[in-house]
Amino acid sequence: MKYWRTNLIFLFIILFAAAIIGRLIFLQIINQDYWRALAKGQQKIFLEIPGKRGEIFLSDRNNNLYSLAINRDFDLVYVAPNEIINTEDTAEVLAKILTLEKDFILSKLQADSLYELIKNKLPREETEDIKNLNLSGVYLGKETFRYYPQQFLASHVAGFFGRDETGQYGVEGYHDDILKGTEGFREGERTAQGFFLAFYERFSPAKEGTDLVLTLDYNIQFKAEKLLKEAGEELEVEEGTIIVINPYSGKILAMANFPNFNPNQYSEVKNFEIFQNGAIQKIFEPGSVFKPIVVAAALDQRKITPDTSYTDKGFVKIGGYTIYNYDKRVWGKRTVTEVLEKSINTGAVFVETRIGHNLFLQYIEKFGIFEKTGIDLEGEVFSTNSNLKEGYEINFATASFGQGIEMTAIQLARAFSVIANGGRLVKPYSVKSLTTFQKEGFDQTDYAKDGGVQVISQKTASQLTAMLVSVVDNGFGKGAKIPGYFIAGKTGTAQVPFGALGINKSGYSDKTIQTFIGFAPAFNPQFLILVKLYNPQTKTAEYSAIPVFKKLAKYIIDYYQIPPDYE
Repeated sequence: MKYWRTNLIFLFIILFAAAIIGRLIFLQIINQDYWRALAKGQQKIFLEIPGKRGEIFLSDRNNNLYSLAINRDFDLVYVAPNEIINTEDTAEVLAKILTLEKDFILSKLQADSLYELIKNKLPREETEDIKNLNLSGVYLGKETFRYYPQQFLASHVAGFFGRDETGQYGVEGYHDDILKGTEGFREGERTAQGFFLAFYERFSPAKEGTDLVLTLDYNIQFKAEKLLKEAGEELEVEEGTIIVINPYSGKILAMANFPNFNPNQYSEVKNFEIFQNGAIQKIFEPGSVFKPIVVAAALDQRKITPDTSYTDKGFVKIGGYTIYNYDKRVWGKRTVTEVLEKSINTGAVFVETRIGHNLFLQYIEKFGIFEKTGIDLEGEVFSTNSNLKEGYEINFATASFGQGIEMTAIQLARAFSVIANGGRLVKPYSVKSLTTFQKEGFDQTDYAKDGGVQVISQKTASQLTAMLVSVVDNGFGKGAKIPGYFIAGKTGTAQVPFGALGINKSGYSDKTIQTFIGFAPAFNPQFLILVKLYNPQTKTAEYSAIPVFKKLAKYIIDYYQIPPDYE
């Protein structure tokens, strides 16, 4: 018992050691999987790797490709705040090189995080300066951004890739699901103190998105935009749209809008209306350019012939309303062909009464005016034309010459394609192929397209085409004449209703929308062009839209090397 105190202390030491050893056995052997997983959770880094976004291309008649939207790597500089040795000195040096405020950089260096972005899209000289610094906690990296090499060209068709990492407007928006790839992950590691060590090889690779080749012809698109910009400046046009379409297939060869924007700088645009594609997102009353649709219905129902005549008195009374011709002109006895040549409003009313209101509505529906075209671009709109469907006599009368009926430019271009292609309603489309660039070359898969529904007979289409050729040869469309070629076309000058201007008032303003639609060669069309100008400082489309059409049509004829119809 002499050493009982010593033995007791020794016993406590043994028990304490046994407890520690037992705890270590429990932690490191029995429960090691749990703690290993916990450590990994704290020290492992899982970096999300986005799939490479598919790129977008234009082509030309020789199948040369031009990049419209690509992925481009830019340098960036970031910091790991807990690795910074001297925040004041580091902030001062970085501020000088990057031309940023020192306080901004200090706030980043003092943040309680492992990663703080300082600046992206570094110029080359700034990248080199950062490399030469060799500062602890300051790192260079790369980030991929969407880049549009053509800048303003076809911007409304392209759309843009937004900050929320989704496509917006145009093809970027409509085909976002197939353009974006599938995300992958990359594994990295940091120390227990939180210092970054390294990234390992990717263990879940990202999948690339699909590349797209558009139907747009680079050269026709460029020419259309150039002509539209010139018209905007010379005629003080507020807005403008040009559509070039193959009337047999629905392939969009050009879709230009004025004004347009640079997708690389979309965030700098203040007026978001500029993002709207005037061809598919703006509804308007077309005016006299709609008259051939009315004539087509009457011809198809054999209610008239091209030579059917009537006597114009300069006006027609509908209930308590009086409808006049343009400039209140009186034309006397005229044929239906001359109704189109001289764009006679009362003549269009006469034709509509011959077919009746119900058939008139049925044909408007068959021509696709009451529905979307289904074009593969984001944001297409359409009008239900509820006022017209209410069945008032005056509404049918004014609709016969294109006032009081609404549509988009793409709907109107598709309706005219029916006349040009022999009577079929086609579906417009802007993507020619889904593509993959592989080692063996260019692998192309056709994009799905709808077939055409017969709207009018081939005979009706042929008769109406001849009448539209007469409009260009003998009528108000003379300015569209190109020697050696038969051109079919029609003008339209429509007043803009107060309601469309946001004015709570019935009736029409002094502003006009001036339009010309034509196709060539008339009896074997290779293209159809719609030119729509909003409030040009000219009296009618004869002096605004027609000159633009003629220049573009002549360019395409030469570009396609289309042989003449006659000497």
